[in-house]
Amino acid sequence: MKTADIVRFKGASLFALVATSTVSAIGFLWPFFISENQGHPQWIFLLATPFAVLLLLISVSNKSLDSKSVALLAVLSALIAALRPMGTGAVGIEPMWFVLILAARVFGASFGFLLGTISMFLSAILTGGLGPWVAYQSFAAGWIGLGVAIIPKKVKGKMEIAALACYGIIAAEFFGIVMDLQFWPWTLGADTQLSYRAGAPLGENFSHFISYHFLSSMAWDIPRAIFTTSLILLTAKPVLHTLRRAHTRAAFMTPIEFIERVKA
Repeated sequence: MKTADIVRFKGASLFALVATSTVSAIGFLWPFFISENQGHPQWIFLLATPFAVLLLLISVSNKSLDSKSVALLAVLSALIAALRPMGTGAVGIEPMWFVLILAARVFGASFGFLLGTISMFLSAILTGGLGPWVAYQSFAAGWIGLGVAIIPKKVKGKMEIAALACYGIIAAEFFGIVMDLQFWPWTLGADTQLSYRAGAPLGENFSHFISYHFLSSMAWDIPRAIFTTSLILLTAKPVLHTLRRAHTRAAFMTPIEFIERVKA
C-alpha cells in the first residue's frame, strides 16, 4: 500500500525547519566551541522556540497541513504523550518511540518532526515535568521523527521492518547522546577526569564526553534500544497496515466536498 507524505516542507516552512534545527544544534554542541566559561547559553533555545512555533503556523497557513492532518497530529501527539510516562523513564524503558518511528514512516519525516516536538512538549505538560530540559527533549524527538527519512520508501515487507528496528537502535542511542550533551557540562563539576573544561581543545572535551557517556548512560541506552526495537518487531506489521489504511481512507490534503442530494 503506497502512501504519500502528508507534510512536505518547502519555501518558508523549509527555511523555518533549517533555521530551527541549526539553532537547536548549536544549543547541544556549544560545550565544544565556547572558549571560556560563559554559562549556559539559554538564548539559543529562546531563539529556537519561536522558530518551532513558526514552523507549525507556516505549515498550516500554506496548506501543508489540512484540518484532517492537524487532527491526526493532535491524536498521535496525545497518544505518545500518554505512553511516555508508562515507562517512568526507568533505565530507558520508554514505550513512546516505536509509535513515533512508525507514524513518521507512514505519514512522512516532516510530519514525524512535528509529531516528535509536539508530543514531547505535551508529555512534559501532562506530567508536570516542565524545565529547561524540555526544549532539548522536544528537538531530539523531532529529529528522531525526521531521521526516519533515511529509510528509502521503496523498502517494504520484512526488509522494511528490519530497517525500522535498526533505526530504533540508532534513535535510542542518539537520544541518550544528545540528552547527555545538555547534562554533562554541569553534572561533574570541574575537578574530575571526565569533566567539561571551558576553553580546552575540542579533542580533549570530546574525549571526556564520550567517556562520560559510555560510563554513565549505557545502562539507559541499551535497555531503551532493546525495548524500542522489540516493540517495533512485534507491532510493526499490524501498526503500519492500520496507519496506512487510515492514511488512504482519510485522503489527506483532498478537499472535502459536500454533495447535495436532490429528492425525486
